[in-house]
Amino acid sequence: MPKKIIFMGTPMFAVPILKSLYQNGFPINLVYTQPPQKSHRGQRINKSPVQGISETLNIEFRSPQNLKNNTEEYDFLKKLDADLAIVVAYGQIIPKEFLSLTKKGFINIHASLLPKWRGAAPIQRAIMNLDTETGISIMKINEELDSGPVSNTYKIKLDQSLNAKEVSEKLALIAADKILDVVDEIFEGKSNFVDQDNSKATYAKKITKNEGQIDWKSDALKIIGKINGLYPSPGAFFNFNGQRYKILKAEIGNGTGKNGEVISDDLEIACGGEKSIKVFEIQREGKKVQKTGEFMLGSQIRKGSIISNV
Repeated sequence: MPKKIIFMGTPMFAVPILKSLYQNGFPINLVYTQPPQKSHRGQRINKSPVQGISETLNIEFRSPQNLKNNTEEYDFLKKLDADLAIVVAYGQIIPKEFLSLTKKGFINIHASLLPKWRGAAPIQRAIMNLDTETGISIMKINEELDSGPVSNTYKIKLDQSLNAKEVSEKLALIAADKILDVVDEIFEGKSNFVDQDNSKATYAKKITKNEGQIDWKSDALKIIGKINGLYPSPGAFFNFNGQRYKILKAEIGNGTGKNGEVISDDLEIACGGEKSIKVFEIQREGKKVQKTGEFMLGSQIRKGSIISNV
């Protein structure tokens, strides 16, 4: 009898993985994804990236608001009698009673080297923490968040030139390749899931917008970590004369000055410690993204300006 696979995912990170499984002949019978969201002004409905690719590939999908206490979805999955569920950044906790509805369980592709950075924002937290490596872990889902046994991990190096979007794309491509062998091993009974060391667990809590505010007393490397970790959203920002400015791209400089002082005509800003940051891309609130040269032509921010933390 042919195998049946359920795929559960929502953001762009999950799209290459679903495409890889489909294009390599794995039987994706059903996709679960988060419901469409209204845009900020309510003018249009935004489908999830996974819904979009499911429609393109003509795969049946479902998008319930919630799985908790959802007897309709429970009964539907029970009747489907699937072999395996693959979860990639679905965005909902899978209730305990659902985990027994597939013969081989539910596996999760998580964007960290577990047990480090369990939780909602592992890529962002790794970059903001100035970690030197990250990766993906393939684990079995159990009742507790990202704490199930792990079968495979795949590492990449991190450095201060990579932002969260770039790291996410790299990890998604690795996962899209490696998941093929992992699923084969599961169906062949060759996979080996090893319990995590819970004493080494750290948590990647959900990012909040106010975390993006830059503290110019911090050293330059930490500020670069924030800029890269929070790119593209919600972004690292500062306020000047009542306006908010988001820094999208910057690198370490060697200039010195007062904390938050603009020390060059090219928007180099002094930080805590003995370094500065050189801004390459910036966006004033409500305006388009600009390269620094273009931005400085009409900006109130000049050499000698002091950028406050309020």
